[in-house]
Amino acid sequence: MGRGPWDAGPSRRLLQLLLLLGLARGAAGAPGADGLDVCATCHEHATCQQRQGKKICICNYGFVGNGRTQCVDKNECQFGATVVCGNHTSCHNTPGGFYCICLEGYRATNNNKTFIPNDGTFCTDIDECEVSGLCRHGGRCVNTRGSFECYCMDGYLPRNGPEPFHPTTDATSCTEINCGNPPEMRHAILVGNHSSRLGGVARYVCQEGFESPGGKITSVCTEKGTWRESTLTCTEILTKINDVSVFNDTCVRWQINSGRINPKISYVISIKGQRLDPMESVHEETVNFTTDSRTPEVCLALYPGTNYTVNISTAPPRRSVPAVVGFQTAEDDLLEDNGRFNISIFNETCLKLNRRSRKVGSEHMYQFTVLGQRWYLANFSHATSFNFTTREQVPVVCLDLYPMTDYTVNVTLLRSPKLHSVQITIATPPAVKQIISNISGFNETCLRWRSIKTAEMEEMYLFHIWGQRWYQKEFAQEMTFNISSSSRDPEVCLDLRPGTNYNVSLRALSSELPVVISLTTQITEPPLPEVEFFTVHGGPLPRLRLRKAKEKNGPISSYQVLVLPLALQSTFSCDSEGASSFFSNASDADGYMAAELLAKDIPDDAMEIPIGDRLYYGEYYNAPLKRGNDYCIILRITSEWNKVRRHSCAVWAQVKEIPCNCNFLRLHIHRANSGDTQIRHSRCCRWRVLDWAPWLL
Repeated sequence: MGRGPWDAGPSRRLLQLLLLLGLARGAAGAPGADGLDVCATCHEHATCQQRQGKKICICNYGFVGNGRTQCVDKNECQFGATVVCGNHTSCHNTPGGFYCICLEGYRATNNNKTFIPNDGTFCTDIDECEVSGLCRHGGRCVNTRGSFECYCMDGYLPRNGPEPFHPTTDATSCTEINCGNPPEMRHAILVGNHSSRLGGVARYVCQEGFESPGGKITSVCTEKGTWRESTLTCTEILTKINDVSVFNDTCVRWQINSGRINPKISYVISIKGQRLDPMESVHEETVNFTTDSRTPEVCLALYPGTNYTVNISTAPPRRSVPAVVGFQTAEDDLLEDNGRFNISIFNETCLKLNRRSRKVGSEHMYQFTVLGQRWYLANFSHATSFNFTTREQVPVVCLDLYPMTDYTVNVTLLRSPKLHSVQITIATPPAVKQIISNISGFNETCLRWRSIKTAEMEEMYLFHIWGQRWYQKEFAQEMTFNISSSSRDPEVCLDLRPGTNYNVSLRALSSELPVVISLTTQITEPPLPEVEFFTVHGGPLPRLRLRKAKEKNGPISSYQVLVLPLALQSTFSCDSEGASSFFSNASDADGYMAAELLAKDIPDDAMEIPIGDRLYYGEYYNAPLKRGNDYCIILRITSEWNKVRRHSCAVWAQVKEIPCNCNFLRLHIHRANSGDTQIRHSRCCRWRVLDWAPWLL
């Protein structure tokens, strides 16, 4: 066979071998047939790497392309912020990379403004309500996802807009509820002092001649700022007069039925008589009669042998259906009555005497013996006697009697062949005129007043006391009692609770109407804080467990944590108002306030406060305790009302030999010669090996 061009001896075979080596070296990254270096041709955003013996150009992280002529930025945000960065984020692309930002109302868990979520960082909601006063006066903050809302607290109403509202975008504000004047009730009178704030109660009593069958009438100030009117009303009392009958010739009795009966009812008895005697042909008279009996009876001064029509009705303001009875009195054939006469009550304290004699113009002498007592006063007695002479056949005698007294009156006809006596009882009503004047308060819980009455005459006074607290709506105190005094300037001190508004109704039992006065007691120290005392020697502090105190002596406004040098514990005054913040110009040796929490922010169960956690509580910085110092930590409760502040304090802990802040662990990874890893723990700046951890990378 002939030889080809590549089969010409050893020289040709050597040339072939050199050519193959050159091709192989070019494929491995050596300068190619054109003399270029592959790495030198890489794009500016590419890196030259050797893989399987070859050098190639690879686009850097964040870029895509062939590595040599093209490396284009990769837009990581194209899949959406939620996919790349997580919830509540915005994604921002950069050349060769990207970063994430939390939306408004959220913050990154690494506490940085930007982050890349490859370290587990995500966006969490910001609780804007941690800032006090965010919703302004009367507002209550409620946190929401990414924002917050404001509502008005109890006792306040939204003004200039609806709720919920946002203080930066809405004009709504919270104003304290004030209902103004209570509504007028028909046939009723507003009594006592009332509060116009939320929950305030206005009380009414029916006018004379009216009643409320359903019970007491009240109106309440509601959360809408308006009075809720009572469904009860005052209805007129209509007295029914039944079964009118005549007895003993000139006496009349009847029965009444008028539902709820007042202690006394006044009657008007109209008398009209006609007889054949030309000298006294007509007898017309009106008699007023008052009694508390359901079966009243009254004896009238009537002429003998006369036809009478008697009309009985109640006196205004009461109304009744009149009752009429007609009868004829017996004839008196005797010229003398043998000393017999009868008595009837006329105008409450007056008596009408009626002799049956036909003799006109003869003189009569009567002896009056009067004895009065009050059932509610054991030492009260009013006795008097006198003689009364008259020529009238039907005289009227008015007695000077004390109000609210039960009297027995004995009348004897003198200068008669036979002494004849008639006895009658009179119960005087309470005085219409007020006998209490110049009432005033002193020493916060005491009252004094002036009694307009006869000197050295004992009187009983009835007290009715109502107590309320605006800050403790479930609180209610009501007391009723009486005292007796013969002084014209009585004084009494009442058993009243602190921090309370009181209405005191005072009535003398002999008077018809009471007087009302308002008293306000000042607050006293709040209850001592309920804390468990600790003594700490060189160890970590426990958490301060804060319990909510009860508002027994006044409204609690705030809770405060004070840090003092231990040497100042014995001289510390709980009422001191000079506590400064940690960053003030005052010396650290004077102590400082580490936290202040408003009472409304304390939960009903309890909350814990770590001392020295570097957070702000109110306006005060909770600074870590300094090493080498001894401290006393005090919890103080403050009550404030009517421009008066009261405090109570309790020592929570005494701290000695303060260590460094051991609330934080410092974790270090160290690769030893053996290739293992160990964890070291810092405690007070001294390192110690806790454990070997070959399982950590």
